[in-house]
Amino acid sequence: MKILQQLREEGRAQDMTALIEHIPYARFLGIRVDRKGSEVTTVLPFRDSLIGNTMLPAIHGGAIGAMLEITSVIQLLFDSSCERLPKTIDISIDYLRSGRPQDLYGRAIVTRQGRRVANVRAELWQEEKDKPVAACHGHFLLTPA
Repeated sequence: MKILQQLREEGRAQDMTALIEHIPYARFLGIRVDRKGSEVTTVLPFRDSLIGNTMLPAIHGGAIGAMLEITSVIQLLFDSSCERLPKTIDISIDYLRSGRPQDLYGRAIVTRQGRRVANVRAELWQEEKDKPVAACHGHFLLTPA
């Protein structure tokens, strides 16, 4: 993807917000990236259109799953020198509690990275980080720079 190369050439490789603007579904969801040093946190601001179950109300599982996958990809891009966006090989999601109508926060850890494949674990939470809403483990195909 040309945007990664442009960000590196312009000296903004650490600017993950510019990258989010080039991922259509992340832009649609309104995902933001909060970076403090080497710590990358994704934020999904709550809005009514994210509600899947109006009886609870709870955030739609598809939005939660997408947030987990995007969080994983953002962390991979931050940690590696990929030429293109990593492609998802597979992802396993654990829905642990209902996502209340509040902002969601996410962090990911690259547990193993080879030349072609990386393993990533991500978690989402709302008020308390030690009470995750969902977690995932995924494998991603990398294109080295």
